[in-house]
Amino acid sequence: MNVQLNNPIFEKLGMTYPIIQGGMAWAGTGHLAGSVSEAGGLGIIGTGYWHADQVRAEIKRAREVTDRPFGVNVMLMSRHIREVFDVIIEEGVKVVATGAGDPSPYLDELHEHGITVMPVVPSVGLAQMMEKKGVDAVIAEGSESGGHIGSLATMTLVPQVVDAVNIPVIAAGGIADGRGAAAAVMLGASGIQMGTRFLASEESEIHQNFKDAVLKARDIDTVVTGELMGNRARVLKTKMAKKYIKNERVEVTKPKPDAAAVEKLENGSLRRAVVDGDKENGAFMAGQIAGMVNDIEPVSEILENTWSQASELLNKTWRTK
Repeated sequence: MNVQLNNPIFEKLGMTYPIIQGGMAWAGTGHLAGSVSEAGGLGIIGTGYWHADQVRAEIKRAREVTDRPFGVNVMLMSRHIREVFDVIIEEGVKVVATGAGDPSPYLDELHEHGITVMPVVPSVGLAQMMEKKGVDAVIAEGSESGGHIGSLATMTLVPQVVDAVNIPVIAAGGIADGRGAAAAVMLGASGIQMGTRFLASEESEIHQNFKDAVLKARDIDTVVTGELMGNRARVLKTKMAKKYIKNERVEVTKPKPDAAAVEKLENGSLRRAVVDGDKENGAFMAGQIAGMVNDIEPVSEILENTWSQASELLNKTWRTK
């Protein structure tokens, strides 16, 4: 019997599984997000630095797949943030996940339109600040995750955040199956988020080269770029990633790039990986669990298998207490 977690947000959204699909820029398309929500999880469209028209188009694509709630991930350092929020409100999106900034200037407006707001946090201090400002939940993301990361691992971050706040905590980073999901629940999380696992799904629209790279990855096949420039991101080891790190070390004394320069670099290199499958110039963002992903499955099976395994482990553990 599947375990039911006490998470009022997930209950309100009518979710079958307490599992969120991470909002991966370019990879988190409307089709993938809609498929995850239709299968009983919560799909998230990853907008990155998109303009409003791109965001609206993917929201409409999600609605072609499902009439269940889904969310949109918003990069708060994007120069297009105001127009993106306008689209989210106009389209009646139910959930917003945020990263790279403070969502509080938009919080009252989003809440007025019935939108649940869940920022990604890499530390206890930020989680506490977000709770004080009135967010509905936090996604505590460990450094095992793909894409932009903090410095604390999931195993240490999640329980400290759980102890520090009174709102739901979603665990993210290093979760690929039911074992990781069960571990997150034992740490106190009231839900989990998976990103990399959904890259290798049938509904994922990333280039086949990207899918193959995830399937071939070993435990040591990711690297963190941006360590010295304060813009840490975990990616698969490629020529581009190694070159980036080498150049970063040479240019560490130079001023940090402005937001426009960061957008051009990240949006371009990530798109080249996701859309073009460019092995030479693409940033293949993926988490350390890529080494655990060995097959491509429908999102419905990923969700069912993950939570069935987690439930079996949790039920077994709780029966022995």
